[in-house]
Amino acid sequence: MGSTSPFWNAVKTSFTAGLISLTVSDRYASISHIDGHSMSPTLNPLHETFLGPLGEDYVLVEKFCLDKYKFSRGDVIVFSSPRNHKERLVKRIVALPGDWLRLSHQHDTVKIPEGHCWVEGDNSASSLDSRSFGPVPLGLARGRVTHIVWPPHRMGKVEQIVPRDRVSSF
Repeated sequence: MGSTSPFWNAVKTSFTAGLISLTVSDRYASISHIDGHSMSPTLNPLHETFLGPLGEDYVLVEKFCLDKYKFSRGDVIVFSSPRNHKERLVKRIVALPGDWLRLSHQHDTVKIPEGHCWVEGDNSASSLDSRSFGPVPLGLARGRVTHIVWPPHRMGKVEQIVPRDRVSSF
């Protein structure tokens, strides 16, 4: 009496593990695959490897920053594309709400509206970013990229790079 079959134990364990994984992935952190070279050399450097997609970067995306949208200039974030909400993009925050940003290679200056940020890829020649679609609503943010977790030779913290010569807060 009181014994349960190994099958039901496995089902309960799998179900519990699945719920825990789903909760962690949705609320706290997840692992994401980086596709493309818009963030090169920070993510997916341009050199080719024999591993194909296995040689591309996988990153840790933390989601604590979504509470009250606690972001900093230089953070690399994952967000839903303003043009297609099913598409996820990865870019660096250049300016935050209230900042004045001098657009690169132009003499124009833009003020970032409340509730928005300006994002750009590190590889400007290959990046679809705020230079194309303007400021991004912070509500589209899905998390902050903190570490590269794959491939092993690239494991480490993602550096926070801030282009200070283009941004001012009055």
